[in-house]
Amino acid sequence: MSEYQYYEFVVVDRPLTPQQQVELRSKSSRATISSGSFINEYHWGNLKGDPLDWMQRYFDAHVYSANWGSCRLMLRLPRDTVEAGLLAPFITPSASGTRTGFGQIFSALESAEHWILDWDFNDDSGDCERFWTEEDGPGWMSRLLPLRDELLRGDTRPLYLGWLARVSTGEFDDHELEPPLPAGLSTLSPAQQALAEFLLIDPDWLGSASNGSPALPAQEAVQEDANLEPWLLEQTETDMRATLRLLLAGRSLEAERSVRGAYLAWRRPRLVAPSQPERRSIAQIRTGVASARAQRLEDERLAREAKVARERAEYAAILNRLVQEAPQVWLEIDATVQRGSGAAYEQAFKLLATLAEALKQAGQEAGFRQGLSHLLARHGHRPAWMKRLEKAGWI
Repeated sequence: MSEYQYYEFVVVDRPLTPQQQVELRSKSSRATISSGSFINEYHWGNLKGDPLDWMQRYFDAHVYSANWGSCRLMLRLPRDTVEAGLLAPFITPSASGTRTGFGQIFSALESAEHWILDWDFNDDSGDCERFWTEEDGPGWMSRLLPLRDELLRGDTRPLYLGWLARVSTGEFDDHELEPPLPAGLSTLSPAQQALAEFLLIDPDWLGSASNGSPALPAQEAVQEDANLEPWLLEQTETDMRATLRLLLAGRSLEAERSVRGAYLAWRRPRLVAPSQPERRSIAQIRTGVASARAQRLEDERLAREAKVARERAEYAAILNRLVQEAPQVWLEIDATVQRGSGAAYEQAFKLLATLAEALKQAGQEAGFRQGLSHLLARHGHRPAWMKRLEKAGWI
């Protein structure tokens, strides 16, 4: 099996400068580099740089995948947008000191200006077909990048998924407690669903863990928030000038995130905190896994049955349309056969077979035999066409 590695880095808040692009180009002559990203695939060799170092210096997001069963997601957030106390329950090492061959799947690094959140999965077993049957890297960044905005808005579900991935590798003992259970765990966003897929989180453990998670509160638009005007009145001329400088420098996204982050940080202690569900042990979550699996299998069965019913209804509608439009269909078959190629014969034969089924169900078999006789009279000299009709038992 040949080697395959995929590296993608993206900037969100601030584009790469020309000098930074030159620095990155010195590390790779083949990478696709722009003011917003660095992308490269390796079938031999390796990245000439440390992804964590690059995240600290240049980028806001990184996705990595290798066909020996490793994948990694890193997201960089401004340090003042996430409190250390909020992160701690999700990244704290196991109290029992349990260690696995995976290392810690979810961790966080704090620097002077940023938090770098790191989801890092490694399949030592080689059983994860996704890695070695296809080139796994492309497409993940677009699916996972929205997690960054969700985290900046205070959504802790990506953090909980990181902790749950740690559970799935046996990092914790049964008596240890889960972190605070976020709302909406049973209604993950598309990006959060992608994260669960990316980390290969057991869906039945996720189903069990989501039991007891309250529904998401209605999202109040910032422009309608009664707290907005009091916050604006507290803003100083220095604050306003800093925002305007970012806008004039073409850094509108950074300006928006800075203002929104400052507002949410100001508002957070003024909100009435919702009551938190009681924290469960790993053993308590484990007891619900079997029922979650049974429910998932039942939902999948119902979904399959519904899909089959839809497909049957759609096919019945197609057959009914063919009956209604039979004269035009015969003309189409005739014109297609007249093209005289093998591909045309195959196309005409498939349409003829479907028309035969439609007319039979409608009780119009005599009409089919009449149309077929007309085709034989016009195209009976075509051996390849006649061979298809003979094989179908029509002649």
